[in-house]
Amino acid sequence: MKTILIVDDKLNALRLLTDYLTENGFRTVTASNGREALFVARHEKPDLVLLDIMMPEMDGLEFMRHFRRERQTPVIMLTARVEETDKVVGLELGADDYVTKPFGMAELVARIRAVLRRVGEPVTAPDVLRVGGIVLDRGTHLVRIGDRKIELTPSEFEMLAVLMNAPGQVFTRAQLLEKLKGDLFENVERTIDVHVRNLRVKLEPDPANPQYILTVFGVGYRFMGEED
Repeated sequence: MKTILIVDDKLNALRLLTDYLTENGFRTVTASNGREALFVARHEKPDLVLLDIMMPEMDGLEFMRHFRRERQTPVIMLTARVEETDKVVGLELGADDYVTKPFGMAELVARIRAVLRRVGEPVTAPDVLRVGGIVLDRGTHLVRIGDRKIELTPSEFEMLAVLMNAPGQVFTRAQLLEKLKGDLFENVERTIDVHVRNLRVKLEPDPANPQYILTVFGVGYRFMGEED
């Protein structure tokens, strides 16, 4: 049984989400702000976090800044904000998806299951990918460059795996969205740009002049090939 940590300062929202997720086969734990959520996450080790953004004491974005230093557990943001910049900030901090309030419970459960399935889906690509000095191990979910271990979120890891599995092949943003999230999710191609930027910061010696993840202007992205 998968454990979901629900983080929201509104008691009625916690009760509603807890009841619905329990009815759908999940174990739930709760927190009313980001500070409490960090404590609960350390002890309960949830499989996924549902995270409200606007909370007292420590909001969702500040929680993400601390949480991503400790764990790479998938996070779905629950936000009433509609501005794209707010969503992008959350994605840049390592969130895997967002749901804009108000949302349907059936859709939320479908998104939770899709994220969990993506994280734990059977491996169809080679277990270990080695390209350009980067080693990606899908069995252990580790990425290394030489002796340096690279910490990636689940979405960043999956994107890197897609790109590394086909060096030199160009992927459009739409193709990457489909491979990462499928048709269930909103077609927000800006999400891909955010993940690419995050990957470059973590992987590239000089993110402003990338050598691993290359931009194909007007098309999309590709991983370095033999000709590079």
